[in-house]
Formats: sequence, structure tokens, C-alpha cells
Amino acid sequence: MTKKTINIILGIIFILFAVMQLNDPDGWLWFVIYIVVAAICIYSNFKSIPKPALWIIILALLAYCGFHFSLFMDYLQTDNKEELFGEMVYEKPYLEGTREFLGLLIAAFGVMYQLKKTKT
Repeated sequence: MTKKTINIILGIIFILFAVMQLNDPDGWLWFVIYIVVAAICIYSNFKSIPKPALWIIILALLAYCGFHFSLFMDYLQTDNKEELFGEMVYEKPYLEGTREFLGLLIAAFGVMYQLKKTKT
């Protein structure tokens, strides 16, 4: 597959991620995060994005990811890993924190992929 095809696929995936967030209480924040990543993936098919800009976005995503790291560690210590894919349980905040941690990590990798082709 070509880089352009992969970027279109990534863009569509992140658009779907964004739309799926709209039912959350903080959905607009996550919608913006995923739409920005989708826009980067699609836009990079037409114009090169400067590496410093990509690095700033990657570092911002990873920094925000760091706020959820302790909740992710709590999740790793649980016995029932399948509950991550179930409904949100307010007594278990590590579930939502883990989902957010993984989503930010995926978004950061989506932007990191753009570094492969960027020349400047």
C-alpha cells in the first residue's frame, strides 16, 4: 500500500474515532483531538507538515497520555481485563482512564507515522 492510501485509511479511522466520542460527557475534547489527527493524516497527502510541528503535537499527546498512566497501571493490576470493552463503571475510573490512555497513544502513533515521509 502506498503512503497516501495508508494516510486516507488513518484519516477515516480517526474521523470514526472522533464521531464515536460525541456521546461522552467530555466528547468535544476527544472529538477535537481525533479530528486534528485525522486532518494531519489527510493533509499530509497534499502538503508536507514541518517536523517540529509534528513533534509538538506528538509530545502534547504523550504528555496528556501521562495524566492517564496511573489509571492504566491500575487497570493492568486487575484480574478482569475484558471489562475494558464494557460499559463505563463509575466505581472503576481506571476503565475510562485506560481507554483515554490507549486512545492518546494510538493518536500519537498516527502522528508519528507522518514523520516517516516528512523531509523538513
